[in-house]
Amino acid sequence: QVQLVESGGALVQAGDSLGLSCAASGRTFSGYTMAWFRQAPGKEREFVAGISRSGKSTYYADSVKGRFTISRENAKNTVYLQMISLKPEDTAVYYCAADGSFGRLSRATTDFASWGPGTQVTVSS
Repeated sequence: QVQLVESGGALVQAGDSLGLSCAASGRTFSGYTMAWFRQAPGKEREFVAGISRSGKSTYYADSVKGRFTISRENAKNTVYLQMISLKPEDTAVYYCAADGSFGRLSRATTDFASWGPGTQVTVSS
């Protein structure tokens, strides 16, 4: 398993930008597909963005496409989520997650075995 810790959450205004980071330790970071999920109060955890092991492939939820960018630096064991044009509906706890299955680019929470504790993003209107 890989251990994950998110950082960068904050209270921002609608239209602002914010960047999140997720630092990994333990197993070889480059062996994992990485993803960001989020969970708003009273709602289920939902997929936000994912990135392949090499970083060459990325995929997004329709609700964030064009506004959020996922990236990774395998040399630094870190995955990032850059968010622009934030909306109040982006308010949630954001989690990074790791999937060790070779070649899979999943959006399902059940496919990700390792999770961070989360970081709060609040967007005020």
